[in-house]
Amino acid sequence: MSAQEDTDNLEVEIVQELEMPDILPVMPLKNFVLFPHMVAPLVITTGQSKKLVTELSTRTPHFITALQRGDEIDEANLRKDDLHRIGCVARLIKTLNFPDGSTHILVEGLSRCELKKVTTRTGYPTATFTMIEESKDTSLEMEALVRSASEKFQQIVTMSPNLPDELVVAIYNMNAPQQLSDLIATNLPIPVDEQQKLLADNRPIRRLKTLMEFLNREFQILKLGNKIQSKVNESFTKTQREIFLREQLRTIQKELGEDDPQAAELLELEKTLGEAKLSKEARAAADKEFQRLKSVPPASPEHGVIRTYLDVLSELPWDKGTEDHLDILAAEKILNQDHYGLEKVKERILEYLSVLKLKKDMKGPILCLAGPPGVGKTSLGKSVARALGREFVRMSLGGMHDEAEIRGHRRTYIGAMPGRIIESIRRCGANNPVFMLDEIDKVGNDFRGDPASALLEVLDPEQNSTFNDHYLDVQFDLSKVLFITTANMLDTIPGPLRDRMEVIRISGYTLQEKVHIARRFLVPKAIKEHGLKRTQIKFSNEALEGIIGGYTAEAGVRNLERQIANVCRKVARGFAEGKTRPVEVTAGKLKSFLGPVKIEKDVAENEAMPGVVTGLAWTPYGGDILFIEATRMGGKGQLILTGSLGDVMKESARAALSYIRSHAAELKLDETQLAESDIHIHVPAGATPKDGPSAGVAIALAIVSMLLDKPVRPDLAMTGEITLRGRVMPVGGVKEKVLAAARAGIKHIMLPEKNKIDLEEIPADVKKKLTFKTVKDIDQALRYALKLSEEK
Repeated sequence: MSAQEDTDNLEVEIVQELEMPDILPVMPLKNFVLFPHMVAPLVITTGQSKKLVTELSTRTPHFITALQRGDEIDEANLRKDDLHRIGCVARLIKTLNFPDGSTHILVEGLSRCELKKVTTRTGYPTATFTMIEESKDTSLEMEALVRSASEKFQQIVTMSPNLPDELVVAIYNMNAPQQLSDLIATNLPIPVDEQQKLLADNRPIRRLKTLMEFLNREFQILKLGNKIQSKVNESFTKTQREIFLREQLRTIQKELGEDDPQAAELLELEKTLGEAKLSKEARAAADKEFQRLKSVPPASPEHGVIRTYLDVLSELPWDKGTEDHLDILAAEKILNQDHYGLEKVKERILEYLSVLKLKKDMKGPILCLAGPPGVGKTSLGKSVARALGREFVRMSLGGMHDEAEIRGHRRTYIGAMPGRIIESIRRCGANNPVFMLDEIDKVGNDFRGDPASALLEVLDPEQNSTFNDHYLDVQFDLSKVLFITTANMLDTIPGPLRDRMEVIRISGYTLQEKVHIARRFLVPKAIKEHGLKRTQIKFSNEALEGIIGGYTAEAGVRNLERQIANVCRKVARGFAEGKTRPVEVTAGKLKSFLGPVKIEKDVAENEAMPGVVTGLAWTPYGGDILFIEATRMGGKGQLILTGSLGDVMKESARAALSYIRSHAAELKLDETQLAESDIHIHVPAGATPKDGPSAGVAIALAIVSMLLDKPVRPDLAMTGEITLRGRVMPVGGVKEKVLAAARAGIKHIMLPEKNKIDLEEIPADVKKKLTFKTVKDIDQALRYALKLSEEK
């Protein structure tokens, strides 16, 4: 509501008490409202107003103040619409002229008035007017409003730094609601438009109601502001107090002749940095940060950040390493003591030692041990460190998603720290440890970065001599570190990262190797961990072979270790219950210790059936055998594939069927029967995904065996990829597949001709149990398989 609208219905009465001329000068005010009974200073800037002040000094001291409606008005041609209709009759108290030409006046508001007619004939605005008398109200509501407004405003005065304390006394002694409302309106930070509405309202009760809203709002603002300021002052005061007390403590210690702890700490740090054999770049960074540290107060958070950084620099082994044991025979003895088999890995480590013995500054190789779980990849790293006489560091990469885990955080972040590689080297205290990066094939990536990409620099012998951790921000030499990584499968490792590593494949163990490992390592370990003595329990070789063959199906020895532990727990319980006789674990007692045989391995005893062929597969956990089943039914020549097969395996099945249909006459098959039959191929264990091209030969033989109604002997296993021309292509994972076949009781194995070279890796004891046949094409494979089955 505007001031004009607000006063349209006011009862305007002529005030008779004040004798005033009919016409008074008018002084327009910009962004200021003068209230009755108030004294306020004004600055005169316009020529018309200065002329008006001059007239007031010589004639009547009374004039009218009115709030102008716009920011800029023409006082020489002032109109009534340029001013608000309700103004205030004022009295000039004092005039001051300043050297800069400005004029300051002190005025007192007397009474509300209503402007009638405005003219500018005398060089400054004048107006006819009528005085407005304020309504009187003595109700209880008015008394309550006066008390509430007075108390609230007194509280505001005590809380506000901008209001003089004298206002409290003035308000306390002011009972008239008219004067009280005008005093509060003058001193509260109220918008000018709202002040004009209060001036235009001649009813004190309404003015007080409006003012109560502004009073409550201002009180809450001041209360919140004081609370915030109190917290800031408390924190600031605490910091200042600590600084003051530290300065006093320093002065007292100086007077007593005692050393300053802060100075002593800086001297100790300077000594530590001096003794650390930092690189040239690291030395420059350390000196710069040390100078900053001396100028930063200990209470500052920056002091702790710099101090931590300098501690990391001083504790890193820049030029400190362990001395290598270069006795080749002694190293070989240690490797053989800790692990059975794994000849390739041992040979590579001994080669590295031999070259290191001849060339001291040789860069460390990057080895990747790839193989199924439980074959000893991780424990092998500890043995290598023991053989070399170096510190051993292990870091698991499984599930890592943050690049900062490798490169560290920049020091701009709160809580920044070095990457795990630099931190691990700092803790081990040597710059040439054996550093094992476990499960490198399980590194992930997300919005925080790609750790595999960060490892490219770490695992490159040509780059890691200048490795730059984000926290250090200086280069650190990793070329003396012997990095060993482990993986179950290589397919998930990015190509550029895999290219930087020397991959050494570790296949599963044979039966005899597992027996040796159990006899030398697993059984003594289990006996010790279960509180037994070697005289109390004994495992026969037949019992160990029975556990391996009947209760475990794995490439490694983890499950074997668990089963041996199961036996030891049962024996330990017997001794705990009072038994004293030693226990010999034999093959016949395994059922009482471990229950019925869980894994049936003798595939050779299975009945031969047309359409069923044994294939070989590779998995990240070692090799395995699988059965390919084929059958036919009336239909339209469609191919049905089931068993959770992948796209590549499905394509192999289609290629096999296409070859058979195109060579039906040569294979003596009924082409009409083929065209009118649907062929269904199924691979059991349907919940397990299967993929890859190596089952092509097995699928082709299963289809031909089914169509000719001739079974293929179950102790014959095969692997190989086929083409539409019938050629048998080489496949990978031959050693793992052959070992799996041996564990499953297979007697004969058929391989692609080009995989013949892989047979050199097969252990001799396994070769003795198997017969191998290599084939070039599918016709040769069919003839051998069917002929071998007929011989049986």
